[in-house]
Amino acid sequence: MADQPAPDRAADPPADARQSLDRVLTVPNVITFVRLACVPLFLWLLFGAHRQTDAAILLAVLGATDWIDGYVARRFHQVSTLGKVLDPTADRILVATAVIAVIVDGAVPLWFGVATVAREVLVSAAVLLLAALGAERIDVLWVGKAGTFGLMFAYPSFLVAHGHPSWHTPVLVFAWFCAIPALILAWIAAASYVPVARRALAHGRDARRHRPPPDGVGGGADLGVPGHGAG
Repeated sequence: MADQPAPDRAADPPADARQSLDRVLTVPNVITFVRLACVPLFLWLLFGAHRQTDAAILLAVLGATDWIDGYVARRFHQVSTLGKVLDPTADRILVATAVIAVIVDGAVPLWFGVATVAREVLVSAAVLLLAALGAERIDVLWVGKAGTFGLMFAYPSFLVAHGHPSWHTPVLVFAWFCAIPALILAWIAAASYVPVARRALAHGRDARRHRPPPDGVGGGADLGVPGHGAG
């Protein structure tokens, strides 16, 4: 049976495609790392230097540039496995840091901050659980990205409104204009991930069942028995 075709192996991506996905040092990944490196700077500006406006501006820039790393990865064909994990992870870290910091600063109502943090904790825990169960990687939904984008503008606005009484009313109105739709979209995204997660888990388990054993392991072909991947 050694001359039987191995359809699963033939379906594997080409070697150059796998090498491309395995890259670590890419421009999008560098951009994401820079955004993550700005998180301690934001905390220092807010709590160390007490420069609330500068902290709010930095946070707004980080939110506004959220799309850049993904765009560069797609536009210049630099999508990587690390980037697919790192980009949403960076989003989670940025949102969680911003929310907790602004809650501590007292610039946002506690109920709104708790609703935001609860959603981030729920999504992060689900991602870890799915990874542990062997699910396929799940692409970020546009509705989730839109919610994150809106929140990353709402929280800087809350900071500015809290720190400058003369700007309080118009900036606070803008903050709530961004905040409520963004929070709704974020929770819609969390609910939308449920059926996607089920499919990803099923596909991941199916792929493991049909994955051919490494060369020299299992001995299916040597014994004249078709390998597991052939069925």
